[in-house]
Amino acid sequence: MSFGDPNNPYGQQPPQGQPGYGYPQQAPQGVPPQGGYAYPPQGAPQGYPAYPGGPGGYPGMPMEMPGLVKTARVLLFVVGGLQIIIGLLAFLGGAALSSTDSGTAGDVVGGVVIALGLFALALGVLAVVLGAKYGKGGNGVRITSIVYAALTILGGIMNFANTSANGGGGAAGGVISLAIGGLILAAMVSAPGAAWFKRPRY
Repeated sequence: MSFGDPNNPYGQQPPQGQPGYGYPQQAPQGVPPQGGYAYPPQGAPQGYPAYPGGPGGYPGMPMEMPGLVKTARVLLFVVGGLQIIIGLLAFLGGAALSSTDSGTAGDVVGGVVIALGLFALALGVLAVVLGAKYGKGGNGVRITSIVYAALTILGGIMNFANTSANGGGGAAGGVISLAIGGLILAAMVSAPGAAWFKRPRY
């Protein structure tokens, strides 16, 4: 069978099944054809790399703040706001006691109340700042939160001791302080909480 004039390149047709003119033969998957580009293999990741998946998440998805850490954050905002209010009231009350004509005893009591007010005010500001940094803060925020939780637990124990010594009924404040401090501490030392504050940042 003749395929045309051998001296005429336009008239010659290749046999069926052989590569033709003008169209490169199809290359295997992943191998670029001559003069072209290959598509990535199936299953290859597309686009920009995403954040690594966190505990309980899927690889390639942004890590989400654990529920216990969210609860601790809300408690820090609430307790911090209350401590700021109590600290300001104590500071004003101590200043009023010191300014009256009650003598040396009034000055001492007023000074103690002012000192306690300033301490409560500082703790409140610290709690609010810590809560605000939970979204982007690192391991330093976690360690500072552990210290804050320890101080809160210590305050609850001292409240219990003071209530027992004076025979008063202020045990409820001690229970609340212990519960709040214990929850914040548990959130910081748990594995999901530690992973949240130690996660890679891009």
